[in-house]
Amino acid sequence: MREEITRRARAAKDKTPAYGNDVDLNAFAQQVPAREKITSLAELSQGVKERALGVGVDASMKDRSGSFFQHDQSVVFSASTIEGLELMDINDALKKYEWLEEYFFKVVQPDQDKFTAYGAMHPFSGYFIRALPGAKIVFPLQACMYIGREGMIQNVHNILIAEEGSELHVITGCTTDTHVQKGLHIGVTEFYVKDNAKLTYTMVHNWGPDVVVRPRSATRLGKNAVYMSNYVSMTKVRDVQMYPSCVMEGENGVARFNTVVYAPPESHLDLGGKAILKAKGCKAEIIARTIAKDGGYVASRGLIQGDAPGVKAHLECRGLLLGKGGVIYAVPELIGSLPGVDLSHEAAVGKIAEEEIQYLMARGVDADTATALIVRGFLDVDVRGLPPQLQAEMKRTIALGEKSMM
Repeated sequence: MREEITRRARAAKDKTPAYGNDVDLNAFAQQVPAREKITSLAELSQGVKERALGVGVDASMKDRSGSFFQHDQSVVFSASTIEGLELMDINDALKKYEWLEEYFFKVVQPDQDKFTAYGAMHPFSGYFIRALPGAKIVFPLQACMYIGREGMIQNVHNILIAEEGSELHVITGCTTDTHVQKGLHIGVTEFYVKDNAKLTYTMVHNWGPDVVVRPRSATRLGKNAVYMSNYVSMTKVRDVQMYPSCVMEGENGVARFNTVVYAPPESHLDLGGKAILKAKGCKAEIIARTIAKDGGYVASRGLIQGDAPGVKAHLECRGLLLGKGGVIYAVPELIGSLPGVDLSHEAAVGKIAEEEIQYLMARGVDADTATALIVRGFLDVDVRGLPPQLQAEMKRTIALGEKSMM
């Protein structure tokens, strides 16, 4: 099986992705020294702890069901504190469970593009997360992908499985050390949400200003299953391109994608989400709030495909331009292949209306505060079904971003 994956990857090693800018992989260091393991996140340096906390990963591990920390290319810490939850280095998991090969490069293909090909052909690290059948993991699990060396490639492969009837909440924070300016993160993540299971996955990014990011993720959804994906990026990053997908194979499945991003000057973000509703009664929602300022660029793509009767889905993209020279490119797509599907979309891009600012100023608010209030209201996305801890982390990250953009 691995031989076939490698063969397909080799054939695609120069294949550029359908969207986004091309990247020269040879411009980044592909081998870095290993990091030493730690027995607790408390052993991390104060600077690393602070950077991790900025993306929702708390070294105290308070109100967390488990913690995972990858420093450069080394998994330095991994521990579950809750019965019914498995968490370990993906390489250890592949050695422990022969059956896990059936989940490896199955919903993400190794020949998708040059980045998945690189991921398949080079040493990788990452996490294996599994909620056992019927387990209800109330507190979120936290995972951090941390780059501490200038100019390196961080190659990641993650597999998450929510077994039948389970519930799992994950927050993944991705960041760099304060001295790191340049780097490349390649992250393949495969999600499997079985019948009657629920998985929420919240990803917070705070990379260095010249970091290139290429997540590649896909989800397979079972009967009566729920998958919620939340993505937040509110700081400068050189280039991000991702297009996560969810194939809804079981009846009455529910998928929601929520994206909140800010593209400051010199940031290029090409983002999207795709939901394919293949079974009766499935529902999907793709919601994006995007802000571009003074030369920042955001492509906001969304595709919903209805392939079964009685499915219902909505796509919404709202973009806000601040300053001068920013660009927001909204691309909503709907594909209905038979009668009885209910698919809709709305997209709007514009600037803050002058009358809105004047309205607030007439009530004693200065212009800068008025602008900040309008931006805050624009970014206030109601994420239904999100645990309080994750909702708080999203709001905190967005609030920090608001301060930087004003």
